[in-house]
Formats: sequence, C-alpha cells, structure tokens
Amino acid sequence: MENEQKTPDAKDLTPGDVAAKLRDTSVVMLTTAVGDGKLVSHPMTIQGVTDEADVWFFVGRRGDQARALNSGSAVNISISEAGSWLSVAGHAEFVEDAATVRELWNDSAEGYFPQGPDDPDLALLRVTTDSAQFWGLPGGRIAGAAQMVRAMVTKERAPGGTDTTEL
Repeated sequence: MENEQKTPDAKDLTPGDVAAKLRDTSVVMLTTAVGDGKLVSHPMTIQGVTDEADVWFFVGRRGDQARALNSGSAVNISISEAGSWLSVAGHAEFVEDAATVRELWNDSAEGYFPQGPDDPDLALLRVTTDSAQFWGLPGGRIAGAAQMVRAMVTKERAPGGTDTTEL
C-alpha cells in the first residue's frame, strides 16, 4: 500500500512543506515565459530539491526547451494530484557544475543522456524559487479524493483552502 502523506493545511504552508511536496513528486510541468510573452510548458523530471525548495533539473542543450529557457528566466513549476495543487514561481539559470551533475545523476537520467554525466548535450538547470501557492484538501490524496466525491454528491462546497508563501 502506498505511503499516505498528510497534505499541509493551506493556511500553514511553509518552505519546508513546499520542499517536501516537490521531493514527493517525480514529474512536474515547467512553464517558461518566452521573449514574445508566450508561455511554453514541458514535463520535467526533478533531479534534486534543496531545503530552500530550489529545484535541479537536467535539460538537453539543443532542444526547444533549452531555447525557451534561454529566452527568459521567469518560470513556474506546477504539480496537480488528487486533493492538492502546487504552483511554484521562480527563475531558472543554467549552471556549469560537473560535481553537482555527478551528485544528482541517477539511472533514469541515462535514458535521456546515454553518454552519462559527461554527455555533451546535458545541461544542469537550477530553478531558484521565489514563492509558492498551494491549494489542498486536508488528509492527503485518498482523503482528499473522498472529500471531493462527497462534496459532489451532497452538492456542498468542498473543504480546502489556498495560501501563498514566500520562499
């Protein structure tokens, strides 16, 4: 049975809660505001999360995603699952740090970068987070889904709330 983590109360969201939620998620959507104002989103695999809720990713240097990230550093990381949604605003920068690449390297990254941590297409991206907005139902995923179903059946407003925290 899956470990059920308690969803933080939206009114009590802390940077530690944001970091924990990011660590508990493997794939997120990373949205970049490109030069012409258009928003572009890509699914991304998190490679690491700091205690301050900053996030590390591996990115291919030659793809559309790298071009989008080079055209502007403002980004948003979003997570959606039954019972909670997290939106994290920040800015991205490419970092040249072979030691950090090796520290964050894992077997799943090899599927994207077959030459390993020295793959010439591999770029290290750090998202320094500024703020996070969370909306959630108390009790975790299963309890949250049950509360949503109950609200639909009874035609009552679903419990839960939203909060923004600076990181």
